[in-house]
Amino acid sequence: MSGEYAQIHAAARLGWFDLESTRDESLQTIKRAGADWILTYFARTVAEALART
Repeated sequence: MSGEYAQIHAAARLGWFDLESTRDESLQTIKRAGADWILTYFARTVAEALART
């Protein structure tokens, strides 16, 4: 997943899409595919975003 993480960050830096919404969509698709657990480089930022809600 580090490749996907890097691609998402690179594309967001270029302004192609919003980092947070793309991050969330990427993680949601993994969950929809049936994952019970998701280990991700996005863990810290997702935890921070969830704490704000």
